[in-house]
Amino acid sequence: MENRDILVSGGGIAGATLAYWLRRYGFRPTVVERAPAPRTGGHSVDVRGTARQVIERMGLVEQVLDARIRARGMAFIDETGKPVARLDNDVFGPSGGPAAEWALLRTDLARILHGAIRGDVEYVFGDAITEVRQDEDGVTVAFEKGESRRFDLLVGADGVHSAVRRLTFGPEERYLRDLGSYLALFSVDSEVELDGWQLMYTMPGGPGRSGRTAALRPTADPRKALAGFFFRAPGLTFDPRDVTAQKRIVARRFEDAGWEVPGVLAQIRDASDFYFDRVEQVHLESWSTGRTALLGDAAYCASPMSGIGTSLALVGAYLLAGELAGADGDHRVAHRAYERGMREFVDHAQEFARTSGDGGLMPDSPRRMWLRNQQVRILPHLPRRLVGRGLERIADTVVLDAYAGLAPHPTIDS
Repeated sequence: MENRDILVSGGGIAGATLAYWLRRYGFRPTVVERAPAPRTGGHSVDVRGTARQVIERMGLVEQVLDARIRARGMAFIDETGKPVARLDNDVFGPSGGPAAEWALLRTDLARILHGAIRGDVEYVFGDAITEVRQDEDGVTVAFEKGESRRFDLLVGADGVHSAVRRLTFGPEERYLRDLGSYLALFSVDSEVELDGWQLMYTMPGGPGRSGRTAALRPTADPRKALAGFFFRAPGLTFDPRDVTAQKRIVARRFEDAGWEVPGVLAQIRDASDFYFDRVEQVHLESWSTGRTALLGDAAYCASPMSGIGTSLALVGAYLLAGELAGADGDHRVAHRAYERGMREFVDHAQEFARTSGDGGLMPDSPRRMWLRNQQVRILPHLPRRLVGRGLERIADTVVLDAYAGLAPHPTIDS
């Protein structure tokens, strides 16, 4: 087999899944992760459609179900916390609702995946790639801390702001598409009885003010919740390294909000898992150049509000590893096959995020919010074929190849 030594940048869901399948097919993956250890805390993710088959083929269903958050759906509420409209998961099916049947914390899923390869795959924590030099025979990679190393192939699974993409494809501004809104997430202590519902408190826009939504989503711990803040801010600039300033931006945007927002914002300063970013997509004509390929958000982020990014990562990793194995390590053949297998899925997911991804969370007037609520209320009374948000169909776009005849690595049992 050619090209057996493969460096994977990013130890999250995409990177860990890829490393699992590469190792199973007899490659020698190395994972480099900027964090000093597997991340803790974190935000919830959904595993939908074909991605569930990837988890099944890895033998991890029981662990995923044990970590699952029991999600019933999304409820839009008024300032007093009274529901005014509901999106019940039962209306959409297990893969199409606002929260999938397989919903869990991102870091729980990453922990499960890491556990499946721990001891079989080399992990380099607390380091990052700073330089990439490709030639006909391999890739030489320089690191922030460790010595330079030589690999046969490189895969960037290092997120929307991928260093590998920047170093091999060029500045990220070429590939990011701004969807015009911002998202903040962090964990909070909460006494609100969520009962499996994601509560969405929307404040409509008006003259000089854009629509906004504050949310609480249940976690596996009933004493805690995931707080979310969604808003538009044309022309907003921020330093991605200054988390304190980002927290101030969110606090100012919601300082006049009612419901549970004041109590939630009181916890933002000490939030250790705070996440804030512009809602963006990643678009590239090709996901590979030379001996380097991109995977997950680094290649085709649909947006953090799409509800399908984790499924894209899981399915993409399965396909890339399988195509490399099927091509006996020939990256030129494998990279083309990987792109053919994923492109339709990615295109549909990104289109959905552009047209429906905000779920009416930032209406520009009270009338727009009223119309959203009426549309939500009527959904349970429509035929199932007319109700789907599109995610259930999109999540099943790819039919997984079994990659029959590719012998599993003897130290990893599915």
